[in-house]
Amino acid sequence: MHTPDRYRLTFTHEGSGVGATTDKVVVERTDTVGPGGNPVYCDPTGILRAEISPAGEVRMLASGGYQSPVPPSAEPLRQS
Repeated sequence: MHTPDRYRLTFTHEGSGVGATTDKVVVERTDTVGPGGNPVYCDPTGILRAEISPAGEVRMLASGGYQSPVPPSAEPLRQS
């Protein structure tokens, strides 16, 4: 099975008094493997890190102290 090189992660946040807000971030596969044995993907800043399984299950990985990342939805991106 082909492992995608990039994913678009979509985070949904409840706004205060305004409906839900979404943020989208593109992450690229690294050479690192996460605790579940799946590839780790990272944004260009290195702050956002996620382990993504072949089934598209996302496990956010804290990159610093006091983080409590919320799992986003993941969409594989085609290579260009």
